[in-house]
Amino acid sequence: MAASRTSTEKGGKEKGKEKKRDPKASLALLWGEQDQPRRGPKPSLTAERIVTGAIGLADAEGLDAVSMQRVAAELGVTTMALYRYFPGKAELADLMVDSALGVPTEAVARADGWRAGLTEWARQCWALYQRHPWILTATTMRRQLMGPNQLAWLDAALAALAPAGLSAVQQHDTVILVIGHIRNLAQQLVDRDDEADQEWNRLAADVLERHGHRYPALAAALAAGAFTPHPEDPLDFGLTRILDGVALLTERN
Repeated sequence: MAASRTSTEKGGKEKGKEKKRDPKASLALLWGEQDQPRRGPKPSLTAERIVTGAIGLADAEGLDAVSMQRVAAELGVTTMALYRYFPGKAELADLMVDSALGVPTEAVARADGWRAGLTEWARQCWALYQRHPWILTATTMRRQLMGPNQLAWLDAALAALAPAGLSAVQQHDTVILVIGHIRNLAQQLVDRDDEADQEWNRLAADVLERHGHRYPALAAALAAGAFTPHPEDPLDFGLTRILDGVALLTERN
């Protein structure tokens, strides 16, 4: 998703054909191992300032609004100034994710037992996706390059599960189940459209009024309020069912 060089912007770059991500550059940036800019005047920017500005833009308008040109404008610098620190948007997005995630609080490690620890971990993770819903888009459908903060989250989840007596594979699969549940909820949050939902509900009710006899179980569920919004935290039901299953597995082991 990096911007490419064009001849239409004087002395710089603008959005064009997306450049392939450079994993080596991303890893160097994530782990603070990149070469520091040395040529030219003393830079007025830092990578941290750029990332913070990009995160603020993504929080307000979504990841699609983040471009090197737009971030530069928000920071009051030229687009070329950003390329002293990042090859393009793809590498910037990798650092945005790791920075926005931060690390889990000590409440995860202090929790009483594996279930309480993983529950706390999941709640903190869900809160992050609610604060920064663009993280879902930034990490979807590709093998994510993991920085120190992302590894800290994985490490904390595995540490919480350590007392459960699961195998290493079972621990990892449990974390994948939990994060999958959280990401599914995050996708629903991103896709939410109250106006469209109201229209869908109206049309669905009309269809079932005319054809409900063909779908008796669905009609009964709808009549009983199965699709009515409820005040409970959407994380709770799925997370509890997952952890109930893990508890049974620990007993069997």
